[in-house]
Amino acid sequence: MSGAKRPFLDTNIIVYLMSGDVAKASKAESLIAGGGVISTQVLNEFTSVARLKLALSWAETEEVLQALKANLEVVPLTLAIHERAVVLASAHDLNIYDALIVAAALENGCDVVVSEDMQHEQTLMGLRIENPFL
Repeated sequence: MSGAKRPFLDTNIIVYLMSGDVAKASKAESLIAGGGVISTQVLNEFTSVARLKLALSWAETEEVLQALKANLEVVPLTLAIHERAVVLASAHDLNIYDALIVAAALENGCDVVVSEDMQHEQTLMGLRIENPFL
């Protein structure tokens, strides 16, 4: 990443930890090791993907969750984040889950959202979106 001081990691970055794509898995591991912020939404979304799509056992899923909580700051979703997300979704044509990621990042002083799902180099209210796999 290009010098982000406080990155917010989207769920797709976490999912790539378990990817068969060695380059993406390695990049995801490096990003997580570098620290950053995730929300409880990211933990929940990862848990769903881990169980349903990746077919991880509960023990394997919990092991990844513990590692995430040990390496990243986890912030809660609040009513203020929800309300900000609704405004962002409407104003920028985002789906509500991406808007919740952006709102949580903004509310917690992050300067970049690291995500493969949103438009690379887009800026939303001073927050930069960065796709680390480009």
